[in-house]
Amino acid sequence: METEADIREKFWKALKSDRTLLLGVAGSRDHAQPMTAQLDSENPSSPIWIFSSKDTQLVQAIGAGQRGMAQFVAKGHDLFACIEGDLTLDSNRTMIERLWNPYVAAWYQGGKDDPKLQLIRFDPEHAQVWLNENSLFAGVKLLFGADPKKDYADKTADVDLRGGPRT
Repeated sequence: METEADIREKFWKALKSDRTLLLGVAGSRDHAQPMTAQLDSENPSSPIWIFSSKDTQLVQAIGAGQRGMAQFVAKGHDLFACIEGDLTLDSNRTMIERLWNPYVAAWYQGGKDDPKLQLIRFDPEHAQVWLNENSLFAGVKLLFGADPKKDYADKTADVDLRGGPRT
């Protein structure tokens, strides 16, 4: 049986590994956009950071701050999450230095001083997380009389993400 803490730990481990999520402004008619989540390994309870460009629709929509919504699917489709929290634009030079890597650098011709570079800070508050076991395994269990609704009940959780530990 999975506990909320187990599910939270699996979420952070999957996000750290896979890092791509769809991010948008909550309640907006604009589509969410695929973004790469950056996690600060030196401060595990820090926000999720995203490098973007000042001229994107998402950055312009965030403006002085908005509620954000992100959707995440682990590469193996064994975990799904919908995350809610605050989005703010940030120019934290320390975080830019700490999170900068060759993949990020490829997007900014002017490097860390590119005038279009914009750091987005996503402070997640909570997430609905679903664990998805192998469908073949689930099918076999169904053949042997397992109740899929009962089995699924301990594989979903509304998880508090504020300042929680990350793996």
